[in-house]
Amino acid sequence: MVSSGVASIRILGIPMDLGAGRRGVDMGPSALRLARLARSLTELGHRVVDLGNVEVPVPEAVPNPNTLHYVDAIASTCTATYERLRTLDGDDAFVISLGGDHSVSMGTIPGAAAGRRTGVLWIDAHADLNTPDTSPSGNIHGMPLAHLLGRGDPRLTGVWGGGAALRPEDLVFVGLRSIDEGERVYIRDRGITAYTMKEIDQRGIARVAAEAIERLAHVDRLHISFDADALDPDLAPGVGTPVPGGLSYREAHLLMELLADSGRTTSLDLVEVNPILDSQNRSAAIMVEMAASLLGKKIL
Repeated sequence: MVSSGVASIRILGIPMDLGAGRRGVDMGPSALRLARLARSLTELGHRVVDLGNVEVPVPEAVPNPNTLHYVDAIASTCTATYERLRTLDGDDAFVISLGGDHSVSMGTIPGAAAGRRTGVLWIDAHADLNTPDTSPSGNIHGMPLAHLLGRGDPRLTGVWGGGAALRPEDLVFVGLRSIDEGERVYIRDRGITAYTMKEIDQRGIARVAAEAIERLAHVDRLHISFDADALDPDLAPGVGTPVPGGLSYREAHLLMELLADSGRTTSLDLVEVNPILDSQNRSAAIMVEMAASLLGKKIL
């Protein structure tokens, strides 16, 4: 948990694009490292250790079922991620996981939690609540939250031993603007707190951020899962599933700054950066700036 002063930070890469519909996010960890992630955090006074990458098979080397693409390889990679992070339990370190597509969160969230109840702030244009039965594409990066909530394929919920790794009341969305009907129904039926871009436009990011933090005040640990496509594509073009009308530069920074002020965040995902679709590594650089703001970088 980072409240003030120096933190011990561990960085782990999961270079996986098996869950995405477009290739390229497997290079996300390299792009984020090239954008000076470790140096930016070291310059803030933190102690940073890069743990390297989880080994991930390339798509050409593994079977690809037509209905649930690369499910066994994704489950294996997420399990390896979970086991790697779970071993850091006694380290009391702040963990930053670098994707890869958003399916990596099925390993990062339960791994960083290590059996402890953890709230999740999901910053994303998409809800990622589809199941194998409802997904229009079969791409697993649109399903991680469904599985974390205990719904879906047992090979994926088996990553952390089965059942739910997350409770609906411990989840808050920020930045939604592309939601499938089944996801919409599930959010309403389960009473999940969701701030769409409409709420942000109407009420402002400061009020939304304050409410989101308050909604998760009942848990001691807070994981931030930040998908680059939450940002407006004009700001971060290097994403596989861009949706117009996302968070602006200052909205995203203010959200991170207010989370930093809360002193409650214990772990972070930076996912879905696709250098193939980017311009001069711009999207990775913006995501590194967001991480720095979350970890204490201030204007004054």
